[in-house]
Amino acid sequence: MSLRQILCSRIAQNGPLSLADYMADCLLHPEHGYYTTQMPLGAAGDFITAPEISQMFGELIGLSLAQSWMDQGHPARFTLAELGPGRGTLMADMLRATRKVPGFHAAAEVVLVEASPKLAGLQRDTLAGFSLRHVDTVNDLPDQPLFLVANEFFDALPIRQFTRAERHWRETQIGVQDGALILGLGPELPQPALAARLVDTKPGDVIEYAPMAAPVVDAMGRRIAQYGGAGLIIDYGDWTSLGDTFQAMQGHKPVAPLADPGKADLTAHVDFEALAHSAPCPTTRLTPQGVFLERLGITRRAQDLATRLQGSARADHIAAHRRLTHPDEMGNLFKVMGLFPQDSPAPPGLEI
Repeated sequence: MSLRQILCSRIAQNGPLSLADYMADCLLHPEHGYYTTQMPLGAAGDFITAPEISQMFGELIGLSLAQSWMDQGHPARFTLAELGPGRGTLMADMLRATRKVPGFHAAAEVVLVEASPKLAGLQRDTLAGFSLRHVDTVNDLPDQPLFLVANEFFDALPIRQFTRAERHWRETQIGVQDGALILGLGPELPQPALAARLVDTKPGDVIEYAPMAAPVVDAMGRRIAQYGGAGLIIDYGDWTSLGDTFQAMQGHKPVAPLADPGKADLTAHVDFEALAHSAPCPTTRLTPQGVFLERLGITRRAQDLATRLQGSARADHIAAHRRLTHPDEMGNLFKVMGLFPQDSPAPPGLEI
């Protein structure tokens, strides 16, 4: 039985699905889920993330976290973690860039938070030679200083989507018509979690929120507040959710999100304000990725690398720098927010 048939049967028995339920099954179903059956990353996959574009991205992230470690007194034991590490490219670049930071590797316990067994296997291959372990959730991270990066993690968390009615909200739901999955709106109902958004929205406005995001940020923030550390959240989105951003990518192109359940990547823009309000520790200002990387010295690093390259390799390198930083590409679409302990400096590249 295909995932489409499974979902249609469930809807016939129990009624319409929320987008969150649909996304959870499409991405993580044990037999048919996207992350359990597909190879999403790279030219042969459906999308390319910043670490796959250039080594500079991971190098600068690693050095930013290493500087935070030094700013906080070189804790003798700490967790170096990544949420949703893809193929492990980002962590590999971070570890390579920080290998000459005195004491950093000796103190680091590398932990990857990964829900996909298939991707976990790829990460072990990429990071062969490094001691690491996998955990299923942020709650499984050790109780010690935490230096963490979450790059394009929160955009893949299942969302609920609502359209503002006159007094309350109507939730986007998925039903079945003539054997096809279709989108519709549920009845107008109060939504306590969205009470504050009645002030800054009008009838017809669409907003989204990820129920699983707040517990993740809370778990990160509690460790950072209690033990020290720093967290870098890097994703596409903005300070406040407004508008329909639910989307699917297949073969590096947008596709209809309901067309082929389990075969496409499903994401939505990140509501950074909601993440900040969920953090039990200080957060930085939201900063465009291009600005963040420039503050960390990406142009100087790019120029240094360019002197060693020629021909098409040099042209590809220049294009990668532009793609990561230019306002018309990833530079403005992607944002960065940091988490840090009270009375400690903000992570390098970010401002309070």
